[in-house]
Amino acid sequence: MPDLANESSNKAPTPASAPPFDINTMSVLDRRRIEAMVLGPMLHAFQKEFGMEQTNATARRVITEIAREQGRAFAERTGKKDLQSFFANKEPWRRNGALEITVLEETAETYSFNVTRCRYAEMYRQLGMGDLGDIFSCTRDFEFIRGFNPDVKLTRTQTIMKGAPHCDFRYELRHKELRRKTS
Repeated sequence: MPDLANESSNKAPTPASAPPFDINTMSVLDRRRIEAMVLGPMLHAFQKEFGMEQTNATARRVITEIAREQGRAFAERTGKKDLQSFFANKEPWRRNGALEITVLEETAETYSFNVTRCRYAEMYRQLGMGDLGDIFSCTRDFEFIRGFNPDVKLTRTQTIMKGAPHCDFRYELRHKELRRKTS
């Protein structure tokens, strides 16, 4: 019987000078493709086994929890929680033309834009996972910003992923005093 404690010779050597892999250096489109290629077939199998509604609700819950945590980590990396910092650091989401946007308004308290081309939606459809694109990508938007800064409200009424001609993103920084009055 082999001695498992001494199986280190089976591991690939890691050069001491190799930097650790940072997933944040990847484009988000590439990350979503990898995730979809692994999770998509699994979710489709779970839909058949346990039902579409239960599977999708569970996947949506888990992914939004992950997105909220990623939003918190994003705020820590940027060191700020304002809208300008949020959008100034979103290049990985737009890299290689992943999103084509038209900015409508940009102030310290609002950032409004339309997505006129979404390669995320195109990619999910190409992979045969158009039904999962909303869960894998669009669902994240609301919780990611909530994790980044709970005083920012996102309103979106339509997405390309669900067949609309564009996605309408409307971010608004709500001050705590205003939020208390309206709550």
